[in-house]
Amino acid sequence: MRLDAAPPSRWDGGMLVARIVCGGQSGVDRGAVDAAVACGIPYGGWCPLGGHSEDLPDVRVRYPHLRETPSTDVSQRTEWNVRDSDATLVICDPAVASAGTEFTVATARRLGRPLLVTCGPRRAIADWLRALPGEPTLNVAGPRASEWPDGYEVTTRLLLPLLRG
Repeated sequence: MRLDAAPPSRWDGGMLVARIVCGGQSGVDRGAVDAAVACGIPYGGWCPLGGHSEDLPDVRVRYPHLRETPSTDVSQRTEWNVRDSDATLVICDPAVASAGTEFTVATARRLGRPLLVTCGPRRAIADWLRALPGEPTLNVAGPRASEWPDGYEVTTRLLLPLLRG
């Protein structure tokens, strides 16, 4: 099942993006959704049954546009967010090991979705976004805060200027 479509929003250079999708986990996911909210970009995505994240008992209280998968298994959340998006942006530090991030990359490759794994520069992300067709739904993923404490900050620093256009 595809997430509900939303009106497109302008990105850097006029690139249109329909929405930001994430799983609501602490770290990169939250940096992406908070950047989207701050810029008026619609967000959504799947979270595990019950909405559990590493720091919140139910992430949907803070982010009500996230929807539950039928399973508490986080791999289902990851797979459904990749599946229901047109492209996946993974923001990560190459020195940080994250099984969840590796699973996201593998899932995007397996499903044949456009994928960019980066920690910047912002221009590379903007160029990649401009090359995507139409009005894409963008899945943003990366390590949780316990794996990469700087992930939230890095993500908002990269995305806010792009979302503001």
